[in-house]
Amino acid sequence: MEKVELFSLVVPAYRQQRTIVKNIKSLKKSLTDLSIPFEIIVVVDGKTDKTFENANKLRNRQIRVLGYQENKGKGNAIKYGVEKANGDVIGFIDAGMEIDPTGILMLLNHMIWYDADIIVGSKLHPVSQVKYPLWRKIISWGYRSLTKLLFGFKVRDTQVGIKLFKKEVAKKVFPLLLVKRFAFDVEILAAAYSIGYTKIYEAPVKLIFNPRNSSIKSFGMWKTIFLMLQDTFAIFYRVKIKNYYKMKLRNR
Repeated sequence: MEKVELFSLVVPAYRQQRTIVKNIKSLKKSLTDLSIPFEIIVVVDGKTDKTFENANKLRNRQIRVLGYQENKGKGNAIKYGVEKANGDVIGFIDAGMEIDPTGILMLLNHMIWYDADIIVGSKLHPVSQVKYPLWRKIISWGYRSLTKLLFGFKVRDTQVGIKLFKKEVAKKVFPLLLVKRFAFDVEILAAAYSIGYTKIYEAPVKLIFNPRNSSIKSFGMWKTIFLMLQDTFAIFYRVKIKNYYKMKLRNR
């Protein structure tokens, strides 16, 4: 890949009526500074407050606002947005702004340098700047160890909420995905690996943990861990035993 002709950024949003306008403006400024054509696709994952209405105030030719009534999970929102995206590079970023959007340029550069299929934002990259509580570091270490054992991922960190994809990869991988809420990021990489997209690399991020954006706040720690593990082992079954993703792609 020599350059990016159009960059699509999908932003899943849920119950962020107070911050969504500020967050979208911040994203738009960061992308404008990159001096490449872009589109921001905001997907409101359930119209349970005024997030959709507030985001709609910023709608223009560069900002598209989509949504649906029922909350279905971040994974579903991202999948919905990717389906509507037009860019030759398609990415997603969490709406809560834990991740500094000015770092998107670094991920795009990594995409070009490596001619990558997927670029994964990583807390473990040597130049990443991360503020994370100890308990989250422990949980992340345990989950990383498990996913490496189950899937053999070469990338060390699968869970950061920013990833970029070549259009071809995104349009083939995302329709195959089943996980809507927990372990969605792992399913992306597992499905991509299983159908032959193995040029997956890490890039640095600047990230400050915000507990208000965590699924643990909604579901509780132990329930979240249980649901993550449940989804993860279901993905393992589909990849290693059922050969699900290859079969589904072949039958599309």
